[in-house]
Amino acid sequence: MKLHEFQAKQILSDFGLLAPESGVAITPEQAQEIARGLKASRFVVKAQIHDHFRNKLTEEHFANSPVEVGKTARSLLGQAIAGNTPGAGDQAIKRVLVEAAVSAEHVFVLSLFVDPAAGGIMLSGYNRSDPAKSGAAGVLRLDLGTGHDFPEQDVEHLVAHLGVPDPQRETFSALARGLVRAFVELDASQIDIDPLAILPDGSLLALGAQLTLDDNALVRQPALLALRCEDELEINAQHHQLNYVRLDGDIGLAANGAGLGLATLDMVRAANGRPANFMDIRTTATSLDIAHGFGLILNNPNVRSLLVNVHGGGMQPCDTIAEGLGIAIRRTGRTLPTVVRLAGNNAAFARTRFENFGCRIIDCPDMWSAAKQAVAAAR
Repeated sequence: MKLHEFQAKQILSDFGLLAPESGVAITPEQAQEIARGLKASRFVVKAQIHDHFRNKLTEEHFANSPVEVGKTARSLLGQAIAGNTPGAGDQAIKRVLVEAAVSAEHVFVLSLFVDPAAGGIMLSGYNRSDPAKSGAAGVLRLDLGTGHDFPEQDVEHLVAHLGVPDPQRETFSALARGLVRAFVELDASQIDIDPLAILPDGSLLALGAQLTLDDNALVRQPALLALRCEDELEINAQHHQLNYVRLDGDIGLAANGAGLGLATLDMVRAANGRPANFMDIRTTATSLDIAHGFGLILNNPNVRSLLVNVHGGGMQPCDTIAEGLGIAIRRTGRTLPTVVRLAGNNAAFARTRFENFGCRIIDCPDMWSAAKQAVAAAR
């Protein structure tokens, strides 16, 4: 779950992060009023939109007066931006962040992320303002393990490596430790402070911040879950034990398992097909939850065929998924050419359940033949 920059800065302020004076506006008039209230002679306006929606509109826009801030906000708000990943669709700019522009003497980058190879939290940093330290050789990574117990001297070593001026080293170290605490307590998967600036007066301010939370841990973070800004349809699917992402194709996909779902999506693409969605049915989903997911697919007018690729396990037999599709068909009144590949627990019984619901299926023995059949059916 990605948060907007203004949300990230506000949340991380509890862990020692300081940022320029700012405000968030949803209208040009509001943006102009925020600028009037800031103690600044120059301003920066930023569209608040997630990082997979990027173009020139989402860059920093500088303004020299509150009136200019209002004009900039007017040119941004309501603009639709196409996603830069396949199937991401468009997202409209609904709010802008108005900040006091500042001048920096030294600029750094601090990042925290989970290293899947090491199985621990990594803290990395580099000095953007020193050409000798800003390349790959200037990046230092520290393996913090779980983030609970790590040597204090490791952080001191990072600060020294980055070339932080002596008067700011203690503050910089305290911030790094605070971000590690935030990463653990917020169940984060990534924190990026870029740029982290030292101003002429010696203060340390975050001019940019990104915070990404682990979706699987949101049950422990109800206050943060309430900040979710993604597609309402996808959030609804989460409540029905489904991981669902809309795409822009015409082949509906359903699988039980994230890895199996991604493999199915890749095979459809390899067969020159265009997936309309990604849907991973969790082991905790009931037939009614599954019916909700199939309803999302059937109610999409762009979908021309359906591919169901399931491997029945101990907690999720194949017939439960077949029953979910049958319920969805009765609810929506719509049928599609349906290609199925079934294996595992109750696979044979699932075929009977499809027949009982009047769902005519194209039964395939393997994933590749199923993908090709679904692409052919969509055409």
